Amino acid sequence: MSARPELTLFAAVPAGRAADGRLLLDDKFVSGMALHAAQWAGPVRAVLRETRAEGLPFASAVDPASLPFQATLLAPDAPLESALRDGPGLVLCSADVTEQLALGPAARARGLSVVYGIEYTLDTRMQVARLDRSRGPARRLWSMLWNLRQERHRRAALRAADGIQMNGFPADRDYAGLNPLPLRYLDNRMTLDMMAVPADMQARRDRHARGEPLRLIHSGRLEPMKGGHLLVPLARALQAAGVAFTLDIYGAGSLQDDIAAGIASGGLSDRVRLHGPVPFETRLVPLSRQTADVFVSCHVQSDPSCTYLEAMGCGLPVVGFANRMLAALVADSGGGWCAPMGDLSAMAALIGGLERDRASLLARADAALSYAQGHDFAAEFDARMRHLAQAFSRSGRSASAAGQPRHGLAGS
Repeated sequence: MSARPELTLFAAVPAGRAADGRLLLDDKFVSGMALHAAQWAGPVRAVLRETRAEGLPFASAVDPASLPFQATLLAPDAPLESALRDGPGLVLCSADVTEQLALGPAARARGLSVVYGIEYTLDTRMQVARLDRSRGPARRLWSMLWNLRQERHRRAALRAADGIQMNGFPADRDYAGLNPLPLRYLDNRMTLDMMAVPADMQARRDRHARGEPLRLIHSGRLEPMKGGHLLVPLARALQAAGVAFTLDIYGAGSLQDDIAAGIASGGLSDRVRLHGPVPFETRLVPLSRQTADVFVSCHVQSDPSCTYLEAMGCGLPVVGFANRMLAALVADSGGGWCAPMGDLSAMAALIGGLERDRASLLARADAALSYAQGHDFAAEFDARMRHLAQAFSRSGRSASAAGQPRHGLAGS
């Protein structure tokens, strides 16, 4: 009898071993792998590089026998190709990880189908390199040139794959045409039961009817490349324009102290509150649903930040700069507004207009929630699993497989 097809995921996630032989794995990673195992009809395996135990502060020790998938730990210097097994099966790897670009030819040589995932475009990689202030000018230039060279290898890997999965609109627009089986998805953590309910939306309408100050919220890493340094200047611009607002900032990062100092020195303490990071599902989501009106982002990069869609799932329209991701998301959803890139005056004017036009604000909030409900975590994950099954069945390397994935689309 032919073997059932194995799904192998190469994960850029730290892992290790405890002294008693148990595996040290991130809880969220284990949960995600369990979902893959539940929706693939063959065995599922994760390949990870081994990390020293002291480098895994958020990992839990688990018995390998208790996992619904197999975990293969590679030594730090072991080639990834050494973890491949003969087909039938499918390998899911990341085109964002340079060392995984060579997995495609090696996997196909062993009778395996290959799907690449990707979320960062060349534009975003170049933005990250330019904004990396931890490196000097010469090092940043070298990084940009290196990215240009690697892009040729990345595109070759995407062309040769049996399918590609692109997170976000920019990756879809830049890479979908390279492969005959592309899938765009919008990664996020929001399940339908976490999203805003009619009572949340009505409470928001009631606040607007009373003319209460706009309640702005921001969450994310407080880093320059995430636009964290622009939050206080935006608040100052809103204050100068006479906009009635509050701004709650949730997150941590290298800019945390600067932001706190800016709030104090700018006389913003009665309007702007800096909180540390809070648990996503049990704190940030309820706070966003019940105490906020608009999600504000100063993100200048075009990476597919899941924060946008997660805020929309809380019934919040998004105001941000017109980076390639947010501009496309707003156009597709009607769930927000975009200011010209880097133009804080325009963003402040836009928010000030919302204070005066609460009807438009409420309409965009409804549109945001409706869009998020159509792209919840389960819907996006199911689409990805169906796509993997389709790539496997269409690759021509699945004929000897006795089993098909539960989302198997043989002949489709």
